Amino acid sequence: MKITKLGHCCMLIEDGKARVLTDPGNFSSAQDELKDIDAVVVTHEHADHCHIASLRNVIANTKSLVIITNKSVGKLLDKEGIFHEVVEDGASIVIKGVTIRADGDKHTVIHASLPAVQNTGYFIGERFYYPGDDFHKPKKKVEILALPVAGPWMKLSEAIDYALDIKPKVCIPVHDGLLTEQGKGAPYRITEKVLAEANIQFLRVKEKETQEF
Repeated sequence: MKITKLGHCCMLIEDGKARVLTDPGNFSSAQDELKDIDAVVVTHEHADHCHIASLRNVIANTKSLVIITNKSVGKLLDKEGIFHEVVEDGASIVIKGVTIRADGDKHTVIHASLPAVQNTGYFIGERFYYPGDDFHKPKKKVEILALPVAGPWMKLSEAIDYALDIKPKVCIPVHDGLLTEQGKGAPYRITEKVLAEANIQFLRVKEKETQEF
C-alpha cells in the first residue's frame, strides 16, 4: 500500500491496482492534477472535505471512477448531477479487488447551535482507516490511522487519546490545513512524543510525499 498526502485530509491510497482518493476539499489543490483515479471517498459535506470543483476536475481527469459517500453528501451531489454510490456504516464496496468499508456515521459536535452533520469513516484495503471528522472507534483492528490533529471540533488531547485507544502501528496526521507550517510544530511534537511511548509511530508526511507500507 502506498499513501500520498495531498493536503489537509486529501490523500491518495494505492493498494494493488486500485487508486483511491480521500476527501478532495478546498484546503488542497494537488488532487486537481491527478489522473486515473478509481474511487473517491467523501466523509461529509463540509467544504474542506467535499469541494465540488475539485470533484469535477478529478472526474474529468479519469476514464471512470466511483464516488463513495453517505446520503447527506449524496443529496449535494444529486443537485450537481454527480453520480455516486451510497456506502454507509456497516456496508462495503469492492474496487479493483480492494474493499472499502464504511465504519462510523456521526460528525463530532462543533457547537450545539450548529446543525448535526453525517460523517462516515472508511476503511480502505482493510489496513488504512480514515475517520473523517470524528474520533469513532471502528469495529476492527487498524494498522494505519489517519489522525486528525487540529480543527474546531476537537482538542489535541482527544486526538492523542484516540490514537492510544485505537493502537494502530502508524498514525499519519491529517486535518492540519488550518495550521501554518510553523504552527504545526507543537501539535506534531507533542503527539509524536506521547505516541512513541506507546510504540505507535507518528509519521509526518509532507504534501505530495508518498510512503509505502
